[in-house]
Amino acid sequence: MKKIFGNTGSLKAAQIKHIESLYHYRIPPEAVISQQLADEVCAISFEIRRQIGLLINRAGKVDSVIIGDHQGIMLPDTSHYKAPPGRLKGLRCVHTHLKQESLTQDDLTDLALLRLDLMGAITISDDGSPGELYLAHIFPGQSAQYPYEIYEPKRLADFDINCTELIKAIEDELSRISSLRKVEPGTEQAILISVTNIPKRRAEASIEELKELARSSGIHVLDAIIQQRKRIDPKYLMGRGKIEELTIYAMQQGATLIVFDQELNPSQIRSITDKIDFKVIDRTQLILDIFAQRAQSREGKLQVELAQLKYLLPRLITKNTALSRLTGGIGGRGPGETKLEINRRRVRDKINRIEKELSNVIKHRQQQKAKREKKGLPVISIIGYTNAGKSTLLNTLTKSKVLAESRLFATLDPSSRRLKFPQDKEVIITDTVGFIKDLPKELKAAFQATLEELEKADLLLHVIDASNPDYESHIHSVEKILSELGLDRIPQIRVFNKMDLIDNETAVQFSNQDGEVAISAKTAESLLPLIEKMAGLVTSDPEPVYNVI
Repeated sequence: MKKIFGNTGSLKAAQIKHIESLYHYRIPPEAVISQQLADEVCAISFEIRRQIGLLINRAGKVDSVIIGDHQGIMLPDTSHYKAPPGRLKGLRCVHTHLKQESLTQDDLTDLALLRLDLMGAITISDDGSPGELYLAHIFPGQSAQYPYEIYEPKRLADFDINCTELIKAIEDELSRISSLRKVEPGTEQAILISVTNIPKRRAEASIEELKELARSSGIHVLDAIIQQRKRIDPKYLMGRGKIEELTIYAMQQGATLIVFDQELNPSQIRSITDKIDFKVIDRTQLILDIFAQRAQSREGKLQVELAQLKYLLPRLITKNTALSRLTGGIGGRGPGETKLEINRRRVRDKINRIEKELSNVIKHRQQQKAKREKKGLPVISIIGYTNAGKSTLLNTLTKSKVLAESRLFATLDPSSRRLKFPQDKEVIITDTVGFIKDLPKELKAAFQATLEELEKADLLLHVIDASNPDYESHIHSVEKILSELGLDRIPQIRVFNKMDLIDNETAVQFSNQDGEVAISAKTAESLLPLIEKMAGLVTSDPEPVYNVI
């Protein structure tokens, strides 16, 4: 016999058996509920003085039977019924009301948040027979004040609607609205959320960066919302009421994904995803997803998979809706995506195996580096915030063709090239993975070996996107990571890039800063002062090098 959900306390065995028998009923797919089943549910509800709810699928089978109290019911997990864009859940909820009352706000919220086919409430008459049926369905369209339509209450026999045709019409309209966005099929459509107590300007800069991260991951951003709170809600981050408002808005916009700018702890992910029927990820997962897409080398792929598993491990406490939405697609792709829903012991075993494989790969790389060091070649490492123009600078300096794109984390696997100064002095110049504020600790740990490569550098070129209004914050983030790694002792040149994107007056100000260089990485001629400065720091006999390019 299928499970009864909810409040079964103090019920007699005969009553429970009677309630279990509700699973045996079959309802015509075109009907909200059959008269016979409505009579039975109301009679039982009247007897036990508790609300009884039914979740009915489109085949007319009772999927779940729920027992509440005299005021309401709590719907169980419905994640086994998927609701892709342009579609509803495939379940309708019909439950009893002990008093002569209409659908409650909780009923309508559940209808919208879970994208149920229908929500119905049957009142119970004084003799325990069905009274009036209150019915509502989702109302497609962004212009509507409320995302649902409520029917006038009637006796069940007086309702003249065909559920199958109604649901098809609703889904057709949802699909039509979705198609108007001209988004590639299969593309995630996201609402970005920042819940913070930091100053407004910093919050806006952070959400702009989240937009760029989303774009880099192939997500279409529908909207970005900042909620500033004095106190962050420990359970829902933004408060239960705001979560409900947000989700209704997301549904009206046709969103398939909600991305939080703040990292969600396991408890928050569980609370939020139990409350709403959208896929939810945080900033950390988004970054992990980008790394999973970009990793090319074996070492890079192992590092990303290790970071993903370490992030997911504490979130594997229970197999609930949160877990199912953490795996697969955005935030869950990569080498290990098919094994993320395994138990904690197997995850730990896999982490140990990957760490051993990484150790072997790193040893091999260190042997190669030792051979290079025997030749006595100085090493210059290009570092900086993601999308600052590091790869472009490497390409222009060395006339190479490393992938350089205007998007975050275009470079993940380090690239090394040789650069020869006029004095026949050769150096190795290396492009590294970009930094970012609040770099996920899982990624920082996984890429520790790669970042530690910087320890052997004789000089660091700290590339800064001078055209970004938040460049000072980017400098602070990079220098913080360098300090944490103990690399702040290595000589460093600050290279203010993208002079071609800012006005002449501002460019002159950058050029006049002592010990710093202003360039446009795309233009070879602008690099002459930088090359001269580099040569002076890594060679013992610096001379003018204006003929290098």
